[in-house]
Amino acid sequence: MTKVVIQGILFDEKSSYLKGPSLAPPLIRKAYHSNSANYYAENGVLITPELFLEKGDHEIEEYFEINKVTLKNLEAGKPLLTLGGDHSITFPVIQVFHAVYGKVDILHIDAHSDLYKDFEGDRFSHACPFYNIMENGLAENLYQVGIRTLNEEQRVNAKKFGVTINEMKDFQSFTMPRFENPLYLSVDMDALDPAFAPGVSHHEPGGLSTRQLIEIIQKIDVPLVGADIVEYNPTRDINDMTAMVCAKLFKEMVSKMM
Repeated sequence: MTKVVIQGILFDEKSSYLKGPSLAPPLIRKAYHSNSANYYAENGVLITPELFLEKGDHEIEEYFEINKVTLKNLEAGKPLLTLGGDHSITFPVIQVFHAVYGKVDILHIDAHSDLYKDFEGDRFSHACPFYNIMENGLAENLYQVGIRTLNEEQRVNAKKFGVTINEMKDFQSFTMPRFENPLYLSVDMDALDPAFAPGVSHHEPGGLSTRQLIEIIQKIDVPLVGADIVEYNPTRDINDMTAMVCAKLFKEMVSKMM
């Protein structure tokens, strides 16, 4: 049975509004082990710790150290699940996936399209990873779901790179894309409505329900080579609600990697 590699990236220096996501990885792990739930994914697969090659949580001092850590942890033929961290981590992680797999397809679930060329003077901001990914030709196709903050700049950049966006206002029309390349899933926890996930830096009303997000993951019909869960901010959480959602998504993602 394929083992899934798990790494935590303790990094939120590219957050534009609040710090806190660097605290998330150990708390997601704690929620996964919580006695209030069990280790089963909804498809009946038992997601036990024995399924993982655990690489631990990594302190990051310089942004592109994320490349070195990920390259070291991405073992041949094994899927890698990354716990963030702010969304800026996805760009260097995808650089490594591109080096290993070539161009990938990305399913990106988020309130924000993160397609700024730079944000507040930082071109590696957590508002910029998907601009950098597409500008550098690292993904063949980028599909975004749950977006509800598009402005003119990001619309222009989406058109420039041929990004397919299903805005939240049109979610009822969403159908799963047909993926032709190795698939990477990136989930920003603020894709969810704040009612379901208060533990995020950016409370953007009108988002996905937890059930809708789980169903999107469950409908993916190809194996995931990689995934990340980012932007959980424990300093904003209430009674570990968001941590438990992260743990739930974690199990569903791993079941797709199996």
